[in-house]
Amino acid sequence: MIELHAFDDPRAQADALAKAVSGALGASLATAPDARATLAVSGGTSPRPFFEALALESLDWARADVTLVDDRWVPDTDNASNARLVRETLLKHRAAVARFAPLVDVSVPLGERIAALNADPSYALPHVAVLGMGEDGHTASLFADAPADEWTHALTTAERYVAMHPGAAPHARVSLSMSALKGIGRLFLLISGDRKLDILKAAASAPQENAISKLANDKGVRLDVYWSAK
Repeated sequence: MIELHAFDDPRAQADALAKAVSGALGASLATAPDARATLAVSGGTSPRPFFEALALESLDWARADVTLVDDRWVPDTDNASNARLVRETLLKHRAAVARFAPLVDVSVPLGERIAALNADPSYALPHVAVLGMGEDGHTASLFADAPADEWTHALTTAERYVAMHPGAAPHARVSLSMSALKGIGRLFLLISGDRKLDILKAAASAPQENAISKLANDKGVRLDVYWSAK
């Protein structure tokens, strides 16, 4: 099920999404005095205003864990690193005390890192995730143009993390799998512009061979879409 929250400008979109995500994390923290809550976020340019707004939200950030939905297989000093983006734009102000769990460790082979993530209980499913979406319909780093065996594995495995090698996008990737995305309690999607809204609507109206369609057509999934016209 898709629930659309529409805004005229990115600032209103960012502020509203920050409040919704903070509220969802707060609800998870309220389940027990010693509970922790995990937020997984995406990279790119679109989340920057949202990250900056979220960093100012009142929340017991010391009990919050921040990780990533996906990341490129690059050092965390690289401009393409989602981990770098999170450190620079989200883990500051009130959110500076949150615990960060990056996905990438280029000191080991990609396959070895994937196996370690899947075996590590501290990388369990996040309580809340904020996704993005490309114009090819990918979300997280689940690219339909990856090698066929990777794409099939990403859609069918019960493991939380998968390796992806997109055909048209640079860098190998670490990503949450489709089953992992479907298992997250609160899913948000951040998109902007008429083009992406049209892509999302088409993907949701009929099954397509892309990740956002696979997610949106699952009857057990609720996707809160925060869309800005600009």
